[in-house]
Amino acid sequence: MATTHTISTRTHGRYIFEPGPEERLLVGFHGYGETAEHSIAELLKIPGISGWSVVAIQALNRFYLGRSGMIAASWMTSQDRELAMADNIEYIRNVLAELPAPKTLVFLGFSQGAPMAYRAAAAHPHAAGVIALGGELPPELTGPLPPVLIGRGTTEEWYTDEKLKNNVNFLANITKVETCIYEGGHEWTDSFREAAGKFLGDRAREC
Repeated sequence: MATTHTISTRTHGRYIFEPGPEERLLVGFHGYGETAEHSIAELLKIPGISGWSVVAIQALNRFYLGRSGMIAASWMTSQDRELAMADNIEYIRNVLAELPAPKTLVFLGFSQGAPMAYRAAAAHPHAAGVIALGGELPPELTGPLPPVLIGRGTTEEWYTDEKLKNNVNFLANITKVETCIYEGGHEWTDSFREAAGKFLGDRAREC
């Protein structure tokens, strides 16, 4: 009778680093079907980002997007989910270990990258903040988290208003939570970037 097994193996991840002041580091996680290039381009548009070092981490699971030949990536699927989460947390720790240790560390995730930002912050004892754009708080997290900024567009269809309210209600019991509701959909906007820049400035001053 055939049986299914899992096995650990070595693989290589990829990240893009934009050096800045070593005492502040923003770590970005892209959405489904994107790459580190997508992420770094958006992160560098945040007002005041010149006061931070920035790293965009690319998901380990790469694929070709349709027949376009364009490379895309995904953080995980439901298959072997717990193992994938552990692999991703170890991967993030390895990336951070290669970079100068910051005084202020903030994680930012868009769409599928938002749960990764939450997980990374929960796994890092010195995280100063989480910025989540258009993505949910993962259900397995119940412990302490640093201050959180959540962004949602008024025409967003995936990260619904109900999901936002549920996340805010939960987070309000364990940390400080802010929201940025902007005109738009499942996307980055200038108004969200302004809110993210202010949030980063507040975290830098508090640390």
